[in-house]
Amino acid sequence: MRVADGTSAVVTGAAGGIGAAVAQRLLERGASVTLSDLDAERLAATASALEAEHPGRVAHRAGDAADEAYLRELFATAEGLAGPVGLFVANAGIFRGFGLEADDAAWESSWDVNVMAHVRAARLLVPQWLERGEGCFAVTASAAGLLTQLGLPTYAVTKHAAVGFAEWLAATYGDRGVQVAALCPMGVRTPLVDQAEATQDEQARLGMRSVTEAGAVLEPLEVADSLLTAIDEGRFLALPHAEVGTMHARKAADPDRWIAGMQRLRRSLD
Repeated sequence: MRVADGTSAVVTGAAGGIGAAVAQRLLERGASVTLSDLDAERLAATASALEAEHPGRVAHRAGDAADEAYLRELFATAEGLAGPVGLFVANAGIFRGFGLEADDAAWESSWDVNVMAHVRAARLLVPQWLERGEGCFAVTASAAGLLTQLGLPTYAVTKHAAVGFAEWLAATYGDRGVQVAALCPMGVRTPLVDQAEATQDEQARLGMRSVTEAGAVLEPLEVADSLLTAIDEGRFLALPHAEVGTMHARKAADPDRWIAGMQRLRRSLD
């Protein structure tokens, strides 16, 4: 699929960071974009700035991307703007629950937003795409979904699940007109990174150091470009940090050696 004029796209977690950058790049290509985020004030400001540059092609609706009733309203808003949704970017995510002490509430909210939000959106969109013979479901899964995330078990586990769900979608529907892409960056200059850098929680700081010291911290627009290139080329994985692919291959080839390497990294960061 190549995103072009007339594409009706929805991007969640779009008040800033990767989501806002993806929305910007989609609009520059001629798509119409409906933005979603839980933070209504920031979302409205981002949508207003994008609308000023691309009048008539931006809509927004604040709400919880894990809530099915809200998703129905969001997709109706997108359809009112530019017709049936052709591209959905499941970018909303949370970074919550540090170390083994993470409580059940952190696990439940992480699972709901980082995984079940994708499942609920797919239930609504995939049947329509099968009827039309085309559609694209993109997931922001993080390198944590291919590797792991020191310090944050909730994030590591749910991002693995997000990749797993995307793989299942691709295997089940990818030859029936439904394209699936998984975006798996390491460090990106987003509010999540800023939040983790500011915390006093040692597990959170360990997790963030493991990301920022493993490779370059990219700008959101660089990451958005990587995702759209993968979609254009029909690739499943979008890897803004090419080294993630190498790490993933090494992990698969020798898990014990890879785990030993992660243990050495943890000790060095401690």
